[in-house]
Amino acid sequence: MILKNKKIILGLTGSIAAYKSAYLLRFLVKEGADVQVLMTRAAKEFISPVTMSALSGKPVLGSFFETTDGTWHSHVDLGMWADLMLIAPASANSMAKMASAICDNLLLTTYLSAKCPVFIAPAMDLDMYRHPANLKNIETLANYGAQIIEPGVGELASGLHGKGRMEEPESIVEKVKAFFSGQMEMAGGELKGQKFLVNAGPTYEKIDPVRYIGNYSSGKMGFHIAEVLAEKGAEVTLVSGPVNIKTEHPRIQVLPVLSAKEMNEACLKHYPSCHGAILCAAVADYTPKVKADNKIKSNNPELNLTLKATEDIAQNLGKIKTKTQLLVGFALETDNAIQNAAKKLAKKNLDFIVLNSLENPGAGFGVDTNQVTIIDKNNKAKEFALKSKRQVAEDIVDTVISFSISKST
Repeated sequence: MILKNKKIILGLTGSIAAYKSAYLLRFLVKEGADVQVLMTRAAKEFISPVTMSALSGKPVLGSFFETTDGTWHSHVDLGMWADLMLIAPASANSMAKMASAICDNLLLTTYLSAKCPVFIAPAMDLDMYRHPANLKNIETLANYGAQIIEPGVGELASGLHGKGRMEEPESIVEKVKAFFSGQMEMAGGELKGQKFLVNAGPTYEKIDPVRYIGNYSSGKMGFHIAEVLAEKGAEVTLVSGPVNIKTEHPRIQVLPVLSAKEMNEACLKHYPSCHGAILCAAVADYTPKVKADNKIKSNNPELNLTLKATEDIAQNLGKIKTKTQLLVGFALETDNAIQNAAKKLAKKNLDFIVLNSLENPGAGFGVDTNQVTIIDKNNKAKEFALKSKRQVAEDIVDTVISFSISKST
């Protein structure tokens, strides 16, 4: 199921088409999606929040806080939680506010906070839809990156036929599924036709058949980067250490590996045919010099291991990088972060480096957020705020696109 466990915000605005959203919600839930419904005050005039809550299995959100107990509904948290935001129906009034960055309700503030893909299904009568002001707002939202689901052709009160009514729920769900399956690209498709290498996750360095040296990397950052690259049109080879996540995007080929040696060999094999590589795997710096063929018995009070350095994948790729190729590395630092990252940038022939600092709360291993600083060859550092790892991936890919353009001109 393409939508299984996908986190979707379904936003309802004031339109008679709101009744269709009940069917839309039912179809999304049936496909396995985890749906949080947001409703404007006007939407509640057309369909009951009780109906939507019963279908989603969650309380419907509409206000910034609950008047009964003061519970705060954070639009920022909602925006970081979602994999996709779908506004259906979207009234002319709400789209005008969205295009003008007016945020006088929870749905609109969540739209402005969310960096996940946004789908908008307009719904209104034909005259309202084709008014130049409304068409300009729709164009503006599309330019901001929203996917506009064009209204279907329906019979209007005037007896005319034309664009007006909201697209049918089944069709909207198919478009959402097509997006997550990679058959629909994000607005722009700037990387269409390009190939990228990404590595992700930890490596496990065997001590004996049952023990290994590893780290806490979940692989989430690398998988998000691979998915954003693919959504922008790129073909991605994802070399992944052992992780508990997966991707279903058809433009991502996952190559599972276990050790630093295997990851190094896979990256060296595939990088020459790629336009660029983003190396964010937490590769072990050391591996046991001798790996026991049998399980080491635990009856000894001490166990001494001799370790040897692993291959530096970024440095190895930096040695074979051509003038037209892009190479991006990651640095995880605990002290003198900027200085140490800048040294790695120069030593490994990187175009830019993404710095993770464990000094920043909410960043690093085992969390869904990250805070990074991107440093280029001129030692110009751009610090980003704490964001979801999906949003960080989008910032990194945006930087990749700007570097790719500069290399091609």
